[in-house]
Amino acid sequence: MAPPLLSVRDLRVEFDTRDGIIPVIQNLSFDLHAGGTLGIVGESGCGKSMTALAVMGLVPGPMGRIAGGSIRLDGEDLVAAGEQRLRQVRGNEISMVFQEPMTSLNPVFTVGDQIGETVRLHQGLSRREAVNRAIEMLRAVGIPAPEKRVHEYPHQLSGGMRQRVMIAMALACRPRVLIADEPTTALDVTVQAQIFDLLQDLQAETGTAIILITHDMGAIAELAERVIVMYAGRKVEDGPVGEILGQPLHPYTKGLIRCVPHLEADPPVERRELMEIPGVVPGLSQLGGVGCPFSPRCSESRPDCNMMPVEKAGPGDHSVACWAVSEAAS
Repeated sequence: MAPPLLSVRDLRVEFDTRDGIIPVIQNLSFDLHAGGTLGIVGESGCGKSMTALAVMGLVPGPMGRIAGGSIRLDGEDLVAAGEQRLRQVRGNEISMVFQEPMTSLNPVFTVGDQIGETVRLHQGLSRREAVNRAIEMLRAVGIPAPEKRVHEYPHQLSGGMRQRVMIAMALACRPRVLIADEPTTALDVTVQAQIFDLLQDLQAETGTAIILITHDMGAIAELAERVIVMYAGRKVEDGPVGEILGQPLHPYTKGLIRCVPHLEADPPVERRELMEIPGVVPGLSQLGGVGCPFSPRCSESRPDCNMMPVEKAGPGDHSVACWAVSEAAS
């Protein structure tokens, strides 16, 4: 197999707080191959978006910083790169679709200006060439009458169109890696399906590798080939999407899957009781403890859980960090 396009090893992100130094991402490792799709799932506050910001070199400073590990893009360690190099990478080689387009798009510039700014900066296009590229990208993401829309402002577009503009902006320089952070937040299910189809079509055309960050297991099942489950800034399970969804090992992963509502396939058709994971994700001040952070919410908790579990290989190409799974496998 070809070497990974993006390789993250032992990533650690810390923040200075009134309670001391808090590790918000700990010992995170994963690989992403060209043309592949990696899903990262977990509840809000599990570290998904912070992982994306770390890959982009956008950890908010001076309070936050990457304190350890490496992020290699085609062999180049971006953690060791200077800010000037990171500006060349961002938007050009690695792009990101942020969660809320209405706050990510500048309200005083047309969508054409905002898409065109990226290609003018990174590819040296003229203003006219940038407008033509913006029209081309708006057409590629399925926005009707792109020659007209390119001169409109964000408030003149619907939520689905603004999300498509964000995707057009992210793909304008034909990046090698696209990070999609909750790309369908607040969109209705029809528009969500359209956005997912769009991402798949564009990936097939351009070969862009995608990191899909979401809490939606349905999106993971549809788009991803491999999935990482995160909890409290740590990776708790990692494997091919079919194995993770079909045979989850970690109690947290099992809980996430049980929380997905669905209709029973066999008659009589009735809605299964909606499950929930008791408790909440640990707050910032509670991160960095010595024990398993999920143990207070876990139905399979045991005395060993007062120590942090080590990630171990499971069946097939599957790994998990859980004492209960480790004991069952031994």
